[in-house]
Amino acid sequence: MTLAPAGRRTAAVLTAALLVPLAACGSDDTKKDTGGSPASGSASGAPAANLTVLAAASLTDVFKKAGAAYEKSHPGTKLTFSFAGSQELVAQVSQGSPADVLVTADTKSMDKVRADTGTPAIIAKNRLVIATGEGNPHKVDDLKDLADTKLKVVLAAPEVPAGKYSKQILDEQKIAVKPVSQEPSVRAVLSKVELGEADAGLVYRTDAESAKDKVDAVEIPDDQNAVAQYPAATLKESKNAEAATAFVAWLSSPEGRKILQDAGFQKP
Repeated sequence: MTLAPAGRRTAAVLTAALLVPLAACGSDDTKKDTGGSPASGSASGAPAANLTVLAAASLTDVFKKAGAAYEKSHPGTKLTFSFAGSQELVAQVSQGSPADVLVTADTKSMDKVRADTGTPAIIAKNRLVIATGEGNPHKVDDLKDLADTKLKVVLAAPEVPAGKYSKQILDEQKIAVKPVSQEPSVRAVLSKVELGEADAGLVYRTDAESAKDKVDAVEIPDDQNAVAQYPAATLKESKNAEAATAFVAWLSSPEGRKILQDAGFQKP
C-alpha cells in the first residue's frame, strides 16, 4: 500500500525517534573502547600515561626542561622524575621500585640491570671540569693543583659514575688527591663548592654550567679527560611500556637532543 504524504511524515518521525537511543548507545560503546577521554592518547600518537623516570643527578636541570617540553607536546602525559646517583637508581630497580624509564650517567651502571631493561640508547655525552669558587680564588689551573694538601678537594664517591671518571683521570695522570669528603652524587660535590665548604671538586661540565653564577669551571684537556655516556632504557616491569618507549625515543629526537645540547651535553 502506498503511504499518503502525511503517512510518510509520520513514518520518518518514528524512524528518527528510534535511531536517537541507538546512536546514544553506540556513543557509549565508543567511549568504552577509547577510554572515553582525550587523555587516553596525545596529538603525537603516543599513548598518554603517568611515567616515572629514574635519572642520574647530573640530569636534574635539563630533564626538568625536557619534561615540560614533552608534556606540552604530548597532552595527557605526566612525567615524574626521581634524581639520584646512578648507583642508587640501579639499587632501586634491583629492589623492584615501580618506575618506567631509567637513565644513568654511565653504561656500567645500566649493564648491572640489563635483565630488567629494554635495549638502552645513548642519548648524550658529557665531560668533567674542575669546579672552583666564583673567581677561582685559589688559582686552580689544572688537575695537578688538586694534589695540593692545602686545598680542600671534594670528589664523588668511587661507586658513583662521576667518582669513577674522576678516579680514572687522576690515576692516568698519576695525581694523588686526598679528598676531604666523597659524596653520593655529582650534585652533592657541586653543592659543597657552591657553599664554600670545598675549594674545588670534579663535576660534569653541565653541572658547572648550571651554577655558573656561583662557581667557575676550569677546563680539563681532552687527552686528560673522560667521556661520560648517558644510556636511557625502558624498564620491563613498566605498566606503561608503549608510553615509556615513546619518551625514550623522543630523547634522541631533534627536539630532545636540542634541549640536551643547549644545556651543554654533547651529541652521543
